[in-house]
Amino acid sequence: MALSVEDRLAVHELLSLHGHLMDSGEFDRMGELFCADIVYDVSAFGFGELHGYEAITEAGLALGDANPVGHHVTNICVSEDPDGTVRVRSKGIGVSADGSVGSVVYEDVVRREAAGWRIAYRRVIPRRTPLRP
Repeated sequence: MALSVEDRLAVHELLSLHGHLMDSGEFDRMGELFCADIVYDVSAFGFGELHGYEAITEAGLALGDANPVGHHVTNICVSEDPDGTVRVRSKGIGVSADGSVGSVVYEDVVRREAAGWRIAYRRVIPRRTPLRP
């Protein structure tokens, strides 16, 4: 299936919604972002893979004040594999309460469900070193 312009727009909106819901702690709205069988891979941060809404909620609550006050998503690139898998690569900028800033890459697999597009898999990769050709 070729992705329509409407599909691409819906995926962009989905990624944008993530920051709004996470920043406001609206964990009860996870179903608007993720598939029920979500795998949220934060291995690069030492937390392994989180499976399901409850694990993501627990991790967010456990971080407490270490959570960013702002998640900003940019540079969203949507692609479709020959087998129909839809992948999204984007950049995330996190702003902490003390004003420090961090950068990550999100590698997502999204899936269209009855309620719309949802993230089925997310891998979060921190950007800690600048490019050194």
